[in-house]
Formats: sequence, structure tokens, C-alpha cells
Amino acid sequence: MPIILYSLAMLLCFILLARIVDKFFVASLDRISNDLKLSSDAAGATLMAVGSSAPELFVALFSVLKPGDHEAIGIGSIVGSALFNLLAIGGMVALVKKTKLTWQPVLRDILFYFVAVGLLLWGVFDGDFSMWNAVAFLGLYVVYVWAVVKWRKIFPYEDMEFTPEEKPADCNENTKANIVDKALWLVFPKAERYYLVFFVSILLIAGLSWVLVETAIQISVILNIPEAIIALTVLAIGTSVPDMISSLIVARQGRGDMAISNAIGSNIFDILVGLGLPFMIAMLIYGGTIEAKGQNLLASSVILFASLVAFAVLLIFNRWKINWVTGAILLGLYIFYVAREIVLL
Repeated sequence: MPIILYSLAMLLCFILLARIVDKFFVASLDRISNDLKLSSDAAGATLMAVGSSAPELFVALFSVLKPGDHEAIGIGSIVGSALFNLLAIGGMVALVKKTKLTWQPVLRDILFYFVAVGLLLWGVFDGDFSMWNAVAFLGLYVVYVWAVVKWRKIFPYEDMEFTPEEKPADCNENTKANIVDKALWLVFPKAERYYLVFFVSILLIAGLSWVLVETAIQISVILNIPEAIIALTVLAIGTSVPDMISSLIVARQGRGDMAISNAIGSNIFDILVGLGLPFMIAMLIYGGTIEAKGQNLLASSVILFASLVAFAVLLIFNRWKINWVTGAILLGLYIFYVAREIVLL
């Protein structure tokens, strides 16, 4: 009976995360991006990535701060969600709509992603993360944000034209709403107060992430499964739901650049800030280092690096075009990864 209750609690958290992003987060983020006059790729690589990656950030933060050596949950969820974002979301975006990507912003994100994964492997190979690792993570993210802002001046390019949906989603529209949406509409302010909508979204995502950490720990104890395995698969997929929804929404609108920038930019944020910030906070509070040994973290990190190489080769080979073939290959690689994790249980 306890395993059923914990599983239902985790499922409810995933559903709430999906609805919050679908009904509230994307709508408010579009308005904020317009206020800041960000290009579509800059919005995807920064604001959308930060917001939609909030679950991974808070999961990592709660896991490293919780007594009892649960760091593997935070690291595993970020490595697993990075694989899901790159392979599964990238594959689904390619299947939704064939498009030619603007190579300049995609190249920028891939280059920074390579460095970010390299820093991740550095810590995992050593077996722990020190304060220097955390400083390097956060420092690189500052450089990445600067590059996003300045990249268009270095490599000029134009945003791709897109056709918006005929009827944009309204945060307060409750026609044919389900019970989850009706409950959320009672919590959120009106759509016109979109900065407050964005803030409330982040708070709710943080609370749901705390519940996910607690349920993941209990499930791993009941089933006698390493915490990292649950984090690399179930938890990683569930916390990546916001990334998937936001990427698919903009992909259907024809903004393939923004969808891919969101998927890759989210991964960059996940690794550099999603690990760097919680690690720094934990080490400032408790001292010492953050352990990253065993529980399949090294193998999954190596697979992540190899997947990034495969993704880059596919884009270059297809001359920066994504289509159903690209999508099928990426999804196939992710299915292979999940099957491998299940076999190793």
C-alpha cells in the first residue's frame, strides 16, 4: 500500500508540473520576453530554460541539503533529464515539424553544452565535487548568458518567421477544464499580472520538487533500488515535462530554433546552475565536498557526452535540418538508454 501512495503522489506532482507550465508558465514567459525584447533563441536559451528547468534545480537543492547523503538524487535527475531533453525532446521536436535550424545559435549552445558536460565528467570522474567545481559551473553560466546576448552581433542572423496559434492559451480560460486546472485557476492571479503568474509558478514548482525528492527516497527504500536509478529515469522524465511541453508548443508554431535552444539551453542551465548553485549552498553550510560516486552516474554521464556528439554529427550531416529521420534516431537512442537502465536493475 505505501508504494502505491508514493507512486500516486509522484504522478500527481508530474501532472501538476505539466499543467502549470502548459497553462501558466509559457503564457507569462512570452509576455516577459516581449517586455525584455529578447529574440526567440535568446528567450529559449535563458528565460524559458531557467523557468522550465526549475524542477531539476529544486530537486538538486533539496537532495543535497537533506541529511543522509541523498546527493545521487539531484545529480541523477539532472544527468537523466539532460539525456531526456537532448534525445527525447529533440526527437519529438523533429517529429512534430520538419525545419531548418539557424545554425548560429544552435552552434553556440552545442559548444557551451560540450564544455558543461566536460565539467560534469570532471567531477564525476574524481568522485566528488569541490567548491572549485561549483564556482566553475556558475562562472561558465555567466559567460554563456553573456554569449547569448552578444552572439547575434558576432554571427548575425535573423529569427525564423512563425505562425502563432489561432487562439492563444489564456491562463484564466476554464472552458471544459478538468479538476486540476480548476484548482490551479483558484491559486493563480489573472493573466494580465503575468510577472506574478511567473513568480507563483516558480513557488509551486519548488514545492512540488520537494515532494518529488521525498517520494523518490521512500520508493527507493521500499523497492531496494538505488536512488540514482530512480532519479536517472522516472524522476528525470517527470521533471522534464515542463521542458517537453514548452518545446513542443513553440515547435508546433514553427519556431524550431526556440524549441531546440530551449532543450539544449535547459541542459546547460541544469548542469551549470542546477548543480553548481545547490553544491555551493550545501558546501557553504556543511563544508566538505559533494560525493558523486557509484550508482551508475559515471556511465550515464559518459552516455550523455556520447549522445551530444551524436546529436551534433546528425545536425552537421543534415546541414542543420531536423526531420522525422533525425527524430527517430534520437528517440531510438533514448529508448536504448532507458532499456539499458532497466536491464541493470
